[in-house]
Amino acid sequence: MTRPLRVVFVCAQNKLRSPTAEAVFRSVDGWEVTSAGTNRDAETPVSRDLLDWADVAMCMEKRHRDILRQRFRGALPDDRILTLGIPDDYEFMEAALVELLERLVPWRLESMKPRRNL
Repeated sequence: MTRPLRVVFVCAQNKLRSPTAEAVFRSVDGWEVTSAGTNRDAETPVSRDLLDWADVAMCMEKRHRDILRQRFRGALPDDRILTLGIPDDYEFMEAALVELLERLVPWRLESMKPRRNL
């Protein structure tokens, strides 16, 4: 039996977008999800340990991906740091944000498998 795919959703403050994604996908069979922020004062700041745990990081914006690549070089391969292109224009659990996440996330992860050696 394979373990669940571990996904960390990343935005800046970990207050609106990434916690919404975590809540939306928390009950998906075969996924284990969490969320974090790139800012040092985020609710849950991204850490190397968190990225080591994750199979894939789903970043809301390109700048979040760039920060992960720079600050945590090598923690995740580049092809496992994905960008959704969702701007900071939404409130927590806003219907438009939930709809966007439900449209963008599943197809981006459908071919992802858990990393070996974890």
